[in-house]
Amino acid sequence: MLLIPAIDLKEGKCVRLRQGRMDDDTVFSDDPVAVAGRWVEAGAKRIHLVDLDGAFAGKPRNADVINAIANAYPDVPVQIGGGIRDEETIEAYLNAGVQYVIIGTKAVSAPHFVRDVAVQFAGHIIVGLDAKDGKVAIDGWSKLSHHDVIDLAQHFESDGVEAIIYTDISRDGMMQGVNVEATARLARAIRIPVIASGGITNLDDIYALGEVASDGIMGAITGRAIYEGTLDFAEAQKIAATF
Repeated sequence: MLLIPAIDLKEGKCVRLRQGRMDDDTVFSDDPVAVAGRWVEAGAKRIHLVDLDGAFAGKPRNADVINAIANAYPDVPVQIGGGIRDEETIEAYLNAGVQYVIIGTKAVSAPHFVRDVAVQFAGHIIVGLDAKDGKVAIDGWSKLSHHDVIDLAQHFESDGVEAIIYTDISRDGMMQGVNVEATARLARAIRIPVIASGGITNLDDIYALGEVASDGIMGAITGRAIYEGTLDFAEAQKIAATF
């Protein structure tokens, strides 16, 4: 199981939000490229980037920083989400060295888009499903849809996406522990890998996810915990790798 450090970008800086609220952010660094290097040195096998400004604007806002990270650490796959709404953006990121692009809001609002790009950019498309009480949220978590997360995940699996990132938005950035039960339930319902996100706080969460990793959980994204020090990334990555 991979432990994937998150670098959330706002106005070129590395920040963390609480429950996706842009007005409730904590700035952790003015140098996201150096932050990525810190996690690579600690053993990260993949890096998760989020263009927060892009997620709200509907188009990339931190592309220069994202491209710089991909170029600085070419041996570590980078996955990027936030504001990816057209083929041109996907192509630009992949050409810049990004390995995976994450489709979020547009996957829910225009499912045919996922089907098309999963064919056009085979092997590079991940869908991010952010949910609360089993229902998918869109538009930077500002709206809850009527879509069931498992139904949508099964739909995108049939479209040929590489993986599903599942975030329990009630726990993201709140340091309350990961929703293991909901994550495992989703993983059992599909054949493609699930990446857990939201709420990872300490080593107990890594062990809890590891125990159900065989259900189809290939990795877990962690953010605030590794920045605030409740989770030692290097130690946690070594433990995750045993599952």
